[in-house]
Amino acid sequence: MRQPFVIGGLAVKPGERRLVDLPISKLSNHAPVTLPVHVLHGAQPGPTMFVSAAIHGDELNGVEIIRRLLRTLTPGSINGTLLCVPVVNVFGFISRSRYLPDRRDLNRSFPGSANGSLAARLAHLFLTEIVKRSQVGIDLHTAAIHRINLPQIRCVFRKHPRVRELGQAFGAEVMLESAERPGSLREAARAVGVDVLSYEGGEGLRFDEFAIRAGVDGITGVMLKMGMLDLADGVEPPGERHTPVLINASSWLRSPEGGVFRTTKRIGDGVSVGDILGHVANPYEDVAVEVRSPRRGIIIGRTTLPIVNMGDALLNIGWSEEVAERASPERAILADPDEEDEVID
Repeated sequence: MRQPFVIGGLAVKPGERRLVDLPISKLSNHAPVTLPVHVLHGAQPGPTMFVSAAIHGDELNGVEIIRRLLRTLTPGSINGTLLCVPVVNVFGFISRSRYLPDRRDLNRSFPGSANGSLAARLAHLFLTEIVKRSQVGIDLHTAAIHRINLPQIRCVFRKHPRVRELGQAFGAEVMLESAERPGSLREAARAVGVDVLSYEGGEGLRFDEFAIRAGVDGITGVMLKMGMLDLADGVEPPGERHTPVLINASSWLRSPEGGVFRTTKRIGDGVSVGDILGHVANPYEDVAVEVRSPRRGIIIGRTTLPIVNMGDALLNIGWSEEVAERASPERAILADPDEEDEVID
């Protein structure tokens, strides 16, 4: 007989769904702050997976992705256990900030400690109560404020075949080889034997319908791959509708001058060496500086702020070093419209 799932001192029975509040701290006005977790404990045995969002408090797409996911699932429809945390950084979410009140980045604070800073304590709670109880996790992110990301999975897929399989099952437009940075959730999860995919899509403080739908479909695809969902006859798995483009390098193209950046390029567009990707001009001179692509690849991120200073990041171009001179990157990218490890290089 399947045993209850115990978390936060509460026992969730097989076939039951509960919202469990894990205590974090109290605010200065004595108001309690908790980490709410949706627990769907399936009646049938299977793996445990967590889905988390808003580790950075201004990254909102993941919150909506989890809300929509939970509308489609019941404990009776899944095998195993699903743990959903719509808002990890509750402090940043309330203040619409990427960071915690002391300006610490929660995704640089893992594994944390029970007696450290607020960030360290929250990281320790999340790692202990959620991550260590799981076999797989999906962490949902967007770009930093004033940037937008193409829906993509970031993970270490070359050394870990299982991660690659799960990333392909997710079925995002792009899968990027991304190192597990010190202090990140992915690194801490790896240390305790848990595979974590980081999903990037859309921009901070905004809902992006394209990225939200891709996220819901992607999580469903991973659950199908893991045997957590049973597919009805004749229904196509969401994660197998297309194969992600695999890339292992990316770099921001930066503004050569200060001024106003104009471009017709969108995330998902393919580019070649020497392509004119836009122009930078100031409002007082009739001179526009061309912005050209230094390499062949795919635009996986871009600024949404046209006012730029010299050196500001404009377009994030991703490419594969192994296939840079071969198959055209445009073939699988059909875009319709800072990441968790955002590197400001």
